[in-house]
Amino acid sequence: MATDQKRDYYDVLGVARGASADELKKAFRRLAMEYHPDRNSEAGAEAKFKEVNEAYEVLSDPEKRSMYDRFGHAAAGGADGFARGFEGFGFGGLGDIFDAFFGGSGARTQRGPTRGSDVRKSLTLSFEEAVFGLDREIEIMTAELCPSCNGMRAEPGTQPEKCSACNGSGETRRVQQSVFGQFVNVAMCERCRGEGRVVTTPCKHCKGVGREKKKRKLQVKVPAGVDHGQQMRLSGEGELGNAGGPRGNLYLQLNVKPHDVFRRDEEDLLLELDLNFAQAALGDMVDVPTIDGDAHELRIPAGTQTGETFIVKGKGVPRLRGNGRGDMIVHAHVITPKALSKEQRDLLKKLADSMGVDVSPQEDRGLMGKIKDALG
Repeated sequence: MATDQKRDYYDVLGVARGASADELKKAFRRLAMEYHPDRNSEAGAEAKFKEVNEAYEVLSDPEKRSMYDRFGHAAAGGADGFARGFEGFGFGGLGDIFDAFFGGSGARTQRGPTRGSDVRKSLTLSFEEAVFGLDREIEIMTAELCPSCNGMRAEPGTQPEKCSACNGSGETRRVQQSVFGQFVNVAMCERCRGEGRVVTTPCKHCKGVGREKKKRKLQVKVPAGVDHGQQMRLSGEGELGNAGGPRGNLYLQLNVKPHDVFRRDEEDLLLELDLNFAQAALGDMVDVPTIDGDAHELRIPAGTQTGETFIVKGKGVPRLRGNGRGDMIVHAHVITPKALSKEQRDLLKKLADSMGVDVSPQEDRGLMGKIKDALG
């Protein structure tokens, strides 16, 4: 039996098997930010990003996580199997048992309506678009019904014929004897593949496929407050189902570009504010930018030190699920000047003298450090 080479999903995200939904989300967001190709150009980063996304897609869904915890990757052949809702997992194993004992098949005998496949697409947003939301038109490529035969696969004017092998039932039956008695083995008809009919004159437009790839335009409303690495689901916008089954879903993977000024922490915005020595020592009123585009007047108290923070209420990111907005958190950085004019140097020397700092000419290069020490 082949060895499953996939890494354990919990190991991929670096969480314990009993991790909560919040712990999974935080681990995913951290790793998605670290390995996203737009932010990490190292070799292998893209593969790791896909691995992290696959692990979170399974573990964030309670039903898929439960199946994964019970059966591991074998549950459905990996993430694709999970996305198909574990289609074929139980039946495949049962089929093997039927084959072993009766020489038949335990697979489903006739094709019925099945849900279409999901479609995944990446959507890149600016920092501001993610904060405030937007309406955007996107294009996706999906298989649509052939306009000539309307999905019937037969050339217009002709009709599929009833399958002669199964007489239109879509299945064949065989009676077999075994040590357990007589069994009726029901299997899908191989000639019509369970459809009960055979196309003898294929449609010329689609060559009997019944579908063709087409571009579709969709209007997407991205809500305010989305973040990098999150995923949007548009129900019923994926691939067509089979035999009249419903469409799959469209999943949009959101990629948010970094901002030149702001960083984000959940619903809060972080801003680094540089202050000169005089502003920090004496205090000041300064205008700081906001994500809204206007300036906010912020009071800097006298004696401000590097690392101190100031909170501007309600100037953060709108809460995705809830009311109101987060805050803007301003981090102060006191900048020591590297080049001083003669007048500035003389003034600082006077300040040093008033503080009892002994500054001789040959010690000028350490002047700012001594003043900093004197200020405590």
